[in-house]
Amino acid sequence: MSTRMVGGIIMTHGDDQGLRLPPNVAPTQVVIVPIVKKDTDRASVNEAVDKLHVALKEAGIRVKIDGNDLKTPGWRYNYWELKGVPVRVEVGPRDVEQGACVLARRDVPGKEGKQMGVSMEPSAFVATVKDLLQDVQESLLAAATAFRDENIVDVTSYDELKAAVAEGKWARGGWAGSDDQEKQIKEETQATLRCFPFEQPAGPHTCFMTGQPAAEVAIFAKSY
Repeated sequence: MSTRMVGGIIMTHGDDQGLRLPPNVAPTQVVIVPIVKKDTDRASVNEAVDKLHVALKEAGIRVKIDGNDLKTPGWRYNYWELKGVPVRVEVGPRDVEQGACVLARRDVPGKEGKQMGVSMEPSAFVATVKDLLQDVQESLLAAATAFRDENIVDVTSYDELKAAVAEGKWARGGWAGSDDQEKQIKEETQATLRCFPFEQPAGPHTCFMTGQPAAEVAIFAKSY
């Protein structure tokens, strides 16, 4: 994975709480946080956590246990949210008694992103986590795609491009301009030619700069 891709993931999916990593590329897909307040609960909670850890690992899921007793559960939650781990598993003494735990998804903050009463029976637990990881992956992709599409403006003239760029949008239009005209756009708007999209809209296309026929559309935008 290139540093450019890492930067793209951070800019595309990150929020004010830190990273939000798509499960398919996340180094750690799941973190299990044991919650122990009394020493008498430690053995039973740790045993349950170890079983969940083994079940996930055997299923090919990249998982870690954060059993750092020096930090509160809330501190550990925030730490792994900052790291962008897609799914968090919370296991406390009551969960062990009930045979059920809590799952929290990174892409949906607060109570809305929590799933209570998840069975800790290994096969059922693994199936639930796999489904949740897939849902997080698809949700992040859908949100990023929607954001991209909402910010692309089709332009047919240089004035329209300048207006779109001034609003922070990505200007898409037919392009058959020269290197000097591309330089002019950069000097006058700070926008540069970002790419020729793989998925080209149906033609024919007309260059917004020259008025001449264009084989492809290009996207111009400011870089940050």
